[in-house]
Amino acid sequence: MYLFLQEVIVGLANGAIYALIALGYTMVYGIIELINFAHGDIFMIGTFVSISVLGLIGITVGTQPVGGTLIGALVVTGLFCILVCAVLGVVIERVAYRPLRNAPRLAPLISAIGVSLVLQNVGILWKGVNFVSFPQFYFFTGSVHLGPAGSGVDIKAVNILVIVLAVILMVGLQWMVTRTRIGRAMRAVAQDREAAALMGVNVDRIIAITFFIGAGLAGAAGFLYGLQFPSTIFVVGFTTGLFAFTAAVLGGIGNLVGAMLGGVLIGIIEALASLIPDTTDAAYQGIFGLRIGLPHGGSAWHEAVIFAVLILILVFRPSGLLGQQVPEKV
Repeated sequence: MYLFLQEVIVGLANGAIYALIALGYTMVYGIIELINFAHGDIFMIGTFVSISVLGLIGITVGTQPVGGTLIGALVVTGLFCILVCAVLGVVIERVAYRPLRNAPRLAPLISAIGVSLVLQNVGILWKGVNFVSFPQFYFFTGSVHLGPAGSGVDIKAVNILVIVLAVILMVGLQWMVTRTRIGRAMRAVAQDREAAALMGVNVDRIIAITFFIGAGLAGAAGFLYGLQFPSTIFVVGFTTGLFAFTAAVLGGIGNLVGAMLGGVLIGIIEALASLIPDTTDAAYQGIFGLRIGLPHGGSAWHEAVIFAVLILILVFRPSGLLGQQVPEKV
C-alpha cells in the first residue's frame, strides 16, 4: 500500500505536466479542428529554454542557489519559457497553419508533422543528440510525511511544487475561458467561426491567442519537467506529446476539463503500470531510448499500457470520458 500511494503521488505530478500539454492539443482542436502534432516539440523547446536560461543566470549542474536567488531564478526561467514557447506557437500558426486553413484537411496535418520535424532538428542543432542535464536543486529533494510514524506516505517537495503550479495554471485558464471577454470570443469562434466574425470577433486574432496560450502552457510544462526529471533530449517531445494527446482524447478532445482529467489519469496509469515486473532486457529504455517514466522496473510496460488505453478509447468511446466540444456543423 505504501508503494501504491507513492506511485499515485508521482503519477499526479507527472499527470499535471501531461495535462498542461494536453490543454494545448485540446484548445487548438476545439477551435480549428487541427491536431497540432508540433505541440509536443514546443514542449521540448521549453525544456531546452529552461536549461539555457538557468545557464545564462549562472545556475548550472552542480550549483546550488538558495533563498531569494533560487526563487528569483525559477520565476525568471518559468516566465521566459512560457513567453518563448507562446511566441513560437503564434509564429507556427501564422506561417504553417493559417495559409492552409481552408485547404483540404490533410494539408495542415502534413504541415504540422513537418513543423514537428523542423523543431526536432532545431533541438539537435541547439543541444545535440545526447541527453542534456537539468540543474538539480537540493532544496526540492526533501519530502513531507503524511500519516503516522512508521507508515503513511512521503511526498517529495518537488512533486508538491509541480502539482501546485500546474493547478494554478489550469484554474487560471479555466477562469479566463469561462469568465473573460477573450474567453467568450474563443468559445464563440469554436462554436461557429463565420457567425462569430459577423458579430465583430476578429477570428484570426482569437486563433492566434489560442495558439499563444496553448504553446505557453507547453512552455510551462517544459519548465516543470525540468524540476521533476533530471534530463531532456531532442525527442522528448515525441513521446511526452503522444502521452498528452492520449490524455486529451481520454478526457474528450476539445474539452478543457477533460484534458485536465485525462492528464491526471494518464499520469497515474503510467505510474501504476511501472509497478508491473519488468521481464525485458535491463537495457531497455523505451521509445527512442528514452525513459520518461519512473526510474525503476516496468519501463517496458507503461508505454504499452498508455497506448492500449488510447486504442480502447478510440474504439469504444471516441468522444472521451467527458465528451468532445467541437464546432457544430449546420
